[in-house]
Amino acid sequence: MRTAGPLMRSALAVSLAALASTSLAGTARAATLESEPVVSRGVTIPAFYSPPTALPSANGALIRTEPLPLGLSLPGLDGRALPGTATRLMYKSTDSNGRPVAVTGSYIEPSAAWKHNGPRPLVALASGTMGQGDQCAPSFALQHPATLTGDTLSVGYENLAIYRLLSTGAAVVVTDYVGLGSTDRLHTYVNRLDGGRALLDAARAAHAVPGSSITTDSRVGLYGYSEGGGASASAAELQSSYAPDVKLVGTYAGAPPADLTSVMKGIDGSALVGALGWSINGFIQAEPSLGDIVENTVNAAGRAALQDLSTMCVGDAILGYAFTSSKKWTVSGKSIAEVIAAEPQAQAVLDKQRIGKLKPVGPVRVATGVQDDIVPHTQARRLAVDWCRKGADVSYVPVNLSNLGDKTLLNHLTPLLTDQGDAVSWLADRLAGERTTSNCWTMPFQP
Repeated sequence: MRTAGPLMRSALAVSLAALASTSLAGTARAATLESEPVVSRGVTIPAFYSPPTALPSANGALIRTEPLPLGLSLPGLDGRALPGTATRLMYKSTDSNGRPVAVTGSYIEPSAAWKHNGPRPLVALASGTMGQGDQCAPSFALQHPATLTGDTLSVGYENLAIYRLLSTGAAVVVTDYVGLGSTDRLHTYVNRLDGGRALLDAARAAHAVPGSSITTDSRVGLYGYSEGGGASASAAELQSSYAPDVKLVGTYAGAPPADLTSVMKGIDGSALVGALGWSINGFIQAEPSLGDIVENTVNAAGRAALQDLSTMCVGDAILGYAFTSSKKWTVSGKSIAEVIAAEPQAQAVLDKQRIGKLKPVGPVRVATGVQDDIVPHTQARRLAVDWCRKGADVSYVPVNLSNLGDKTLLNHLTPLLTDQGDAVSWLADRLAGERTTSNCWTMPFQP
């Protein structure tokens, strides 16, 4: 039995520089992974999550499926379980380097009927931040809403949004993102291309799931908050060039991390500073040229933290690293943001991740808490402005709440819940074919 510790999972066994040159060989390692059980922080990852060596050519093509028992489910009056019947998925996507990649996820066929015109629609959901360990995968959280061992803590908080969407009669497909769940590589946290493509390919894969009632004419909506808001926003920008066959009619992007330079400053020293480590780990894998920069920047404590975080979920990261300043992780004593600002190559990588440079397809709803200091409100509002200037159909919603505590996560998480009902209703209206009107003209008067 192999333990998926940070050294084994991301080629950090030699150094962060070694990771840069070897981590992209993940697919070639899959054959070994298929024969050896993977254990991540005490949790055995089912063999389903180990990709095969050969992948299909088509993006969104199914690789394998199996029944997925839902951890929260009720018997229905007609004999069908509520909220529906779930299937675990593995499908093919293309990563930010143009290479084929296997992505896992889940599809849920709802018990609720679709009561509007047209065939049953589909919502492709991108989860908020879950972590970087394979045990944190959203599909795993649907089966195990709470995972608590002596080594890890993960809660499937997105399950509420998934179930609310299912109650509208829409089918839901959830992506696990590139490398979250699938055991051949590290999760490329907040990578714009990886996240957006994985979400669009999940929508494609859903059509081939046995028992799926969606059709080629089914309307598709995208839903995401936080990391998921970034993925859904990116997918809305990429749809026209990457997946024009996905019939996108509406996108909800809640608290989207559109400008990672700003977001890194927000999460540094916060309760969720672990997300800074996940970003660095993921970008070293996706951008091998960063390996030397990171190797020369971080000290021994920083290396240890990056390795530790690479298999952590949100709960672990909060318990282990909350309110730590990244200054403690660098040789110079400067923050990671300061280091990046002084390194043109590193800054260029973050600039490539900027969301808002392309016009999104269809109407989009951007919601952000005005007090959010983790995924700063100002950069999310700027995304809405950028899209408005490109002529997009934008519904901008500033969520006005009192300051619930700087850097504590409350200013970021509370809007997730308070705005969720309106977000689901807005997206359900788009799936039903109802029109919406942009409120871009109100931006000068909105906080």
